[in-house]
Amino acid sequence: MTVRVAVLTYSTKPRGGVVHSMSLAEALQAQGVDVTLVGLGPEGSTFYRPTTVPVVLYPAIDDAGNLDEKVFASVDSMAAGLVDLVGEVDLLHSQDCISARAAVRVRDSGSGIPVLRTVHHIDDFTTEALIHCQRQAILEPDRLLVVSDQWREVIQRDYRRPADVVRNGVDPDRFPPIDDSLRQTLRASVGGKTRPVLLTVGGIEPRKGTRELFEAVGLMKHAGRDPVLVMLGGHSFQDYEAYRRATLDELPRFGLELGRDIVQLGTVDEDVLGSWFRAADVLAFPSTKEGFGLVVLEAMAADLPVVASDIDVFRGFLTDGENALLPLVGNARSIAAALTRVLDEAELRDHLVLGGRALVPEYTWPATAKNHLRIYQEMIAG
Repeated sequence: MTVRVAVLTYSTKPRGGVVHSMSLAEALQAQGVDVTLVGLGPEGSTFYRPTTVPVVLYPAIDDAGNLDEKVFASVDSMAAGLVDLVGEVDLLHSQDCISARAAVRVRDSGSGIPVLRTVHHIDDFTTEALIHCQRQAILEPDRLLVVSDQWREVIQRDYRRPADVVRNGVDPDRFPPIDDSLRQTLRASVGGKTRPVLLTVGGIEPRKGTRELFEAVGLMKHAGRDPVLVMLGGHSFQDYEAYRRATLDELPRFGLELGRDIVQLGTVDEDVLGSWFRAADVLAFPSTKEGFGLVVLEAMAADLPVVASDIDVFRGFLTDGENALLPLVGNARSIAAALTRVLDEAELRDHLVLGGRALVPEYTWPATAKNHLRIYQEMIAG
């Protein structure tokens, strides 16, 4: 019997959960699953890259008064659209709290369609409305998945719910090598022709450790290294404007200049993203919180050495000094020291690249899809 499943995600932009959703859907399709990829997007838009999976988009909500209203309106939009899938799919698999609440609403309206939720991480909401929304999106689905042991423990401790761990995957061929002329062109475009180029992926956010990363770059510059930090991505459902402004306002204190030392390129297409992975000297990813950190595996697949942080999620699959450096979380001096070591110690750099290469085959999308399919079948049969 063919399994029919809808994979639900809150956006079409290349955030971690959306990347996960697309890659999972494609891997499921390759294993014979009748899968539909569902998201929220502006009229006439599509996902950030082409896909062979059938896509359904419901209206994105961009004109809400505040974050609370945006979340609730987004739940309403997705719930209204999902009604049309009743009878067309056997299971709704949500990747976030917005689509989870929408899926549960459709289930409870009489369809009885089972709802699976992957909890990538838990957001630090500050309003009661959003805290409640997030909590219900964990309590209400029929079954939960997480992508790391740490989040399984958190879900059990804080919500008294069991969760299955199904880890992320990575496509080892997603970012092929580039020629040296393109590498040099990209580096020169950000002033990195003769300077070290650090790469980070994600917005200026508290959980990405952006302030501490900027301070680390300032410390490196003060010590005579003069790196340039290239920032890709940045789209987020949440509003981090206050943090962004406060962090950028500190650049002069760190001895840094926006546009020279910190270069924000925003969201780029798939080819450009891959080229930057190949053009940079090191990935700087000192997060204070992650669901898994898929960017780390993507960097390793592109032979880019990784400096992350010593949070439990990273320690769950990375080994300090073997396939990454894991400086103290939130410690700018420790981050700066780790980045400097990768730049200065060629033997260490080569060792980390080889360690990353050895780790990547342990995390494949076909294996991830196979584990998901088993759980789908159990839920549908049950």
